[in-house]
Amino acid sequence: MQKEIHSQWSTHLEKDIEIAVYGRYGYAILLFPTFTDEELECEKFGLLESISTGIKKGKYKVFSIPSVNFESWLNDKKSPQDKSYRHFQYNNFIIEEMVPFIFGECGGPVPIITCGASIGAYHAANSYFRRPDIFYGMIAMSGTYNIEHLAHGFFDENCYFNSPVHYLPNLTDSYWLSFLANKKHCYILSGTGENEFPENSTHISSILKSKGIPHELDIWGPEWDHNWDTWKAMLPKYLDEKF
Repeated sequence: MQKEIHSQWSTHLEKDIEIAVYGRYGYAILLFPTFTDEELECEKFGLLESISTGIKKGKYKVFSIPSVNFESWLNDKKSPQDKSYRHFQYNNFIIEEMVPFIFGECGGPVPIITCGASIGAYHAANSYFRRPDIFYGMIAMSGTYNIEHLAHGFFDENCYFNSPVHYLPNLTDSYWLSFLANKKHCYILSGTGENEFPENSTHISSILKSKGIPHELDIWGPEWDHNWDTWKAMLPKYLDEKF
């Protein structure tokens, strides 16, 4: 499959970043790393190979981006305020820099599906729920949707607006709700094996159900652990069957 590495300066992150792009045609997959900050993490662990058939056929084009997990919530040397602000900058990078980059690479506006596992699932879901006017859908695997699991006791306004289990129950604006209510591709998946916490997925699902937001919750069995084998089974299944 075709692969390109794009290096560019990020105004919001104030550093050079690299974006791994796989494929030539199709709708866009915005893929977040799981735990590391590396744009090549998903390739190294075989996730890109698991969806390579769709990439080669031109069904979708994958944009694998870095995160700032170790510059924000996973950085023990930073103050909570600095961690929160770095997350704020990352949000701006996604919306104001990555989305235009994707449109430019695809020759114009195309549907963008956010995808990720573990912490990447959080980023995928949070991006989708915050900006349903931009993103077409999401696939979140084995995620947590409560920023308190990352912030460890710190909770400012920015944390609130980046914690789906907090801001979604209070969402009453008909403008934003209408976007979410008319989407058909919101998928929340989890295994029930080792190191999986399916209650995180059932919790966010219950909130979405209470708000009338269409979604699909899919809880897999105890043989599916919190690992790459699980995600390499989940992601191609949903990309092949749902889109």
